[in-house]
This record gives sequence, C-alpha cells and structure tokens, in this order.
Amino acid sequence: MGKPSGFLEYKRLTYSEEPVKGRVKHYKEFSTSLKSSKLSIQGARCMECGTPFCHTSFGCPVMNLIPEWNDLIYRDLWHEAYERLEMTNNFPEFTGRVCPAPCETACTLSINDSPVTIKQIELAIIEKAFREGWVKPRPPEKESGKSVAIIGSGPAGLAAAQQLRRMGHYVVLYEKSAKMGGLLRYGIPDFKLEKRIIDRRLEQMMAEGVRFRPDVEIGEDLSARYLRKRYDAILITTGAGEARDLHVPGREFKGVYFAMEYLKKSNMYVDGLIPEADIISAKGKNVLVLGGGDTGSDCVGTANRQGAKKVYQIEIMPKPQEWNDPWNPDWPNWPNILRTSSSHEEGCERDWNILSKSFTGENGTLKKVNLARINWVDEKDGAKVIREIKGTDFTLDVDLVFLSMGFIHVEHNRLLQDLKLEFDSRGNIHSDDLYQTSMEGVFTAGDANTGASLIVRAIYHGRQAAESVNTY
Repeated sequence: MGKPSGFLEYKRLTYSEEPVKGRVKHYKEFSTSLKSSKLSIQGARCMECGTPFCHTSFGCPVMNLIPEWNDLIYRDLWHEAYERLEMTNNFPEFTGRVCPAPCETACTLSINDSPVTIKQIELAIIEKAFREGWVKPRPPEKESGKSVAIIGSGPAGLAAAQQLRRMGHYVVLYEKSAKMGGLLRYGIPDFKLEKRIIDRRLEQMMAEGVRFRPDVEIGEDLSARYLRKRYDAILITTGAGEARDLHVPGREFKGVYFAMEYLKKSNMYVDGLIPEADIISAKGKNVLVLGGGDTGSDCVGTANRQGAKKVYQIEIMPKPQEWNDPWNPDWPNWPNILRTSSSHEEGCERDWNILSKSFTGENGTLKKVNLARINWVDEKDGAKVIREIKGTDFTLDVDLVFLSMGFIHVEHNRLLQDLKLEFDSRGNIHSDDLYQTSMEGVFTAGDANTGASLIVRAIYHGRQAAESVNTY
C-alpha cells in the first residue's frame, strides 16, 4: 500500500489554520486542506504493514478500508478511492471534520513516528467527490413494500435511513427540532461543521426517497401507538440526551446552564433561526466551563467568538499526561494524553483536580463559583475516590457557567414509557445483538443504545441496525 519507502522519505503534513485573531470573528470553518498533489504524497506514507490496525476495532469504528484508499490517492485514482470510502461510511464529510481520528493513533507508524494523515485524506476524498459530481442519489431499484419509522435524525438515524431506503423500504425520519441533523446540527458549532455540509447530504437523501418530518416529537405530537400501527418497524436513534447535572447549592441561579442549551441556541442564531437577543451571550462576561471534553471545548470556542472577557475550563479529573512526541505512547490504544484544541488556542485558562462545591449569587443571578482542589485516592477495593485538600478553597468571579460533564443516558421520555421498553443497568435502551429492543419490531441504535460515544460509532451502529431491520 502506498510507496514501500514512503514513510521513510516523506514527513507528515497536515492542514493549515486561519490565525486566531481572524477566526474568532466568525463562525465559519477555518482549516485549509493540502492540495491534492501533496495529499497523494501523504498517501504514499501508508506502509504495507502486516496488520493495519487503523481499520480494526482499535482504529476506525466503521472499519473504513483505509490502506486501500491511501494507496489509490497515491496512484491518483481518486474516484476509485471514493468508491472504497463510500462502501463503509455514509458521511465521511462529517467524520473527516469532527472525528477524533482513533485510526491515526492506531496507525502502525504511530509506534515510533507520525501517523498517516488519514482524517485529512478522508475529507479530501469526499470533498473532491462532491466537486466532481460523483456523489449522486442512489434510489432503490425495487420497492419492498415495507415501511420504517426512524426517530431521531442524528448520525445513527441518518445512516440507518439512507441504508434502509437504498434497500427499498419506505423510510420516514422524524426529528423533534426544526431542522434535521440532531447533534450534528445543534450540538456542533459551525466553525467545526458548517451546516451547509449537512444540508448538502440531506438533499441527496431526499432525492433517494427518504421522507423527513422535522418539528415532530414522537410521544407528544404523534403517539407510539400510531407508529406501531402505521409502520412495519420502528428504529429509535434519539441519542443520549440526559445531561449529567451538578447538584450543589446555587445550581438554580440564572447564569448556570447545560452546555447543550448554550450551543443549541448559538447554532440556531448562526443559522438564522432565532435573533441574537435570544441566545445565551458571553459577550463581556467571565465564563466557566465545567468539563474537559469536546463539548466543553466547543463552549470555549463559542464564548470566544461571542466576545467573552475571560474563559476558564476546569475538570474534576487529574491532568492527563503531557505528550509532545508525534508517536502514540499507548499504541494501538487511544492514549490518555493532554490535548489542546483549536478552541483552547483561542484563549482559555484550564485547570484539573478541581471540585465545584457551590454557586453564589445575588437576586437570583450567578456571581461566584466556590471551588476546592482534590486528590484521587485508591481504596482497598481498587476504586478511586475524591479527597478534598484542606485549605485549598478558592472562588472565581463568573457570570456564566456551562455544565459540560457528559451525558448519563437516553432521555426517558413519554415515547419510551409508552412502548414500555427495558433499559440496561446504565439507563440506555436495552437491545439484543441485533439491535432489537424488548418490544417486537422496535429497534434502537447509536447513543440511545450504547450511551454517549463518537459520531463515527453512531454511524456504524446505524448501518448495522439497518441490516437487522431489513432482515426483520
């Protein structure tokens, strides 16, 4: 695959980014890809390793044929590379932008060198495919006469809808929000994923015959009973929407919000769906983000674009290992190392091992957050527990706090109650190995079934669930 000596001859190159000073003034994507000729050279770095971990369970959750399309772009066969890419991934334009690229940390070169630029190559292939007109609707050749309702239009729902429609089924995709896309549209800022990218793919799916029904909440606007009578099968892909809360004194103060509430309103404003007056604005304010993951990073980037005075981000977990070498210290596993996102580079003061004890305010409005430093201590049974360090209490003057501490499980809404579905020990929708729930003819996939995970995993599970629904 690639050039046998390519990894010895060529260094890893990646995209360039607009300087911070300019990009914080807008919400558009700010990365510039390498030219096709330079990316072909990057494809040449893909060595003919005996076991390509990049597309195993260690690397790519959808099991992309990564070595194959690396080799094809090295040989300047871009259309063939697109055909390989489309075989496994419905939406490489999404994963090529927002996937954390576990494939690269699992790349064999990551044992002692910089990995192949897999993520950028993936994005370049699909963008060239759109430019050249290779991405075309693929309606089914024959109708099956069967109908499927899919509830939730995030990555799992979209992937399942496209697969099932191409199998010949009548597919209706329901979404409770005003536009289709779920987390992709409302949870990810435009500077990481412009919404025109979603709309472009939705146009293809509509041309294939997928029916979209936005602004319909199943269980409220339409009953579960109606869906059971109307459709031959139901697939629930509503995501893990129950955010982890912080139950401390002062949580009720104005100024303390869930991260997704903040990001959704910002995205709706950028999309022209609501006026600026309706957003949660960080302009001129001191902002604290609780939680160190990607959603927290998105809050940081959004606050900087809104003109925040100061942005803090704290994490209850210990500070990860600082690692500046290009190779993976935990190859082929995903390494627990400190990562600095583009949003952090735009301005953010970060800290770890911090416990949030309470919020203080005046007249119902947030003014301060009361914090303390902690240690994580090993118990005799191997569990780790928090120990507050005496005398380390301190406060921060803040106007806004965004809770970005992850998601517990799917929302246990009226739909799931009416269907009387069983849940697993973590509160996710229980299913068997074929994605079927405890209710006959009702399936589930994505974060609603697995708990919060990666977009690329949601796409995989959506595709696999579609196979099970088709068999059913």
